Amino acid sequence: MPADLRQDTLFVGLTRPQMFAGVTYSFFVINAVIAVELFLLFGSWWVLLVALGVHGLGVLLHLEEPRIVDLWLTRVRQCPRIKNHRLWRCNSYRP
Repeated sequence: MPADLRQDTLFVGLTRPQMFAGVTYSFFVINAVIAVELFLLFGSWWVLLVALGVHGLGVLLHLEEPRIVDLWLTRVRQCPRIKNHRLWRCNSYRP
């Protein structure tokens, strides 16, 4: 890396997504909704342990790329499966 490039901590802090407990807010909300749904479905407290495990996995994923969930959601929204995906093994962009 060239010596004249530097990383400004204020700029990096202002461009990061909103974080809550080590994960982005969208991941936290998705994890909470899934945990509540599983609790209502099964009625057991072990669901909290599953939610904590998923949260820990999310923290590890967000260490490398803070916007991993947003990138995945954009990919799912913008690149749906096409009818001949099995043949070509690729997706197509929506027009």
